[in-house]
Amino acid sequence: MNEIPDLLVRYLRGPDLVAAAMTGATDLELDFKPAPNKWSVRQIVAHLADTEAIAVTRLRGVIAEDNPALVPFDQDAWAEKTNYSKRKPARDLETIRRLRADNYELLKELPEEAFSRTGRHARRGTMTLLDLLRLFAEHAEKHAVQIHGVLSEYKTSQAAR
Repeated sequence: MNEIPDLLVRYLRGPDLVAAAMTGATDLELDFKPAPNKWSVRQIVAHLADTEAIAVTRLRGVIAEDNPALVPFDQDAWAEKTNYSKRKPARDLETIRRLRADNYELLKELPEEAFSRTGRHARRGTMTLLDLLRLFAEHAEKHAVQIHGVLSEYKTSQAAR
């Protein structure tokens, strides 16, 4: 069975899942960290926006080049040095939506065989365009679940007061 159409739909709806997960959250909720080494909702959304920017180059690289290098990034360094704790979630969410919509338009027009094109990730090894699409589709879904969890922990912490 060809999973590409389903993955494309999941990929495109990722920002909606994230938006729904954080709907109605106050600044206190957005900035709550369930543990010192865990991210707040604000930081998670900033991470998703930056990851989407990386997706642009990774997806296009695999489409256009022969087996390009897919360079990993240090998400904790990005979080610290690009100020995830001060970013505006609404702006980051719009970035995610815009970049995903552009990627979706590109990907949906590709022939099925293009999804077998590969790139070399330094940690994950050889990845196909289909692998990347799957990874990025799941990424927003997993973080939407994480956002629900952080907000639930916030409510629990407030009820315990």
